[in-house]
Amino acid sequence: MVEMWTDGACKGNPGPGGWGAYLRFGDHERELCGGEERTTNNRMELTAVIEGLRALNRPCEVVLHVDSTYVMHGITRWLAGWQRNGWLTAAKQPVKNADLWRALDAELARHTVTWRWVKGHAGDPGNERADRLANDGVPRPASETFRPVP
Repeated sequence: MVEMWTDGACKGNPGPGGWGAYLRFGDHERELCGGEERTTNNRMELTAVIEGLRALNRPCEVVLHVDSTYVMHGITRWLAGWQRNGWLTAAKQPVKNADLWRALDAELARHTVTWRWVKGHAGDPGNERADRLANDGVPRPASETFRPVP
């Protein structure tokens, strides 16, 4: 069984954002992160889960820890209805981030996932690690990443 923790971060909403995924399988660990110049926190939360699941090269049993109620409710409460309603909300509006929800649904078809919600920034070591990775993935302005040597 793979244990996975995911998180997203955004500096402004929208703004530069990052995602992180920490995976553990027995003694093996893997860290993933990335980001986008202009995005939202919800998109980064979803991307973290998608990329974490994509990193698994074969179907797996996964315990997936998320601190995003948006992702948790989307999967456990809303997804089936959105699909039934042609990707419209109950208010008949287009589902936000439908491209990512579809990608996540495709990844979920490959794996057996048990969802676990964890409170963010509350000391869960896996969640803290995913948070650090998400922040590491946020694109930085050139002035922050390049400092000429005198």
